[in-house]
Amino acid sequence: MKVVIERDRCTSCSDCVLSVPEVFDLDDRDAKVVLLQIHPSEDLRPNVERAVDDCPTNVIHLVEE
Repeated sequence: MKVVIERDRCTSCSDCVLSVPEVFDLDDRDAKVVLLQIHPSEDLRPNVERAVDDCPTNVIHLVEE
């Protein structure tokens, strides 16, 4: 599983950070999402999928490799 974000469309709602703080954070400069892990472990999959589903602007995507 690979996480891809469209950072330029992020609205800084931080739902993803609340769902999976091990994978997502907000940049201190512009408060947009940053990835801490591009390839998170499978045990984080349910939370990452929740972050994808909960993103109001649909900027988070999962790519199966």
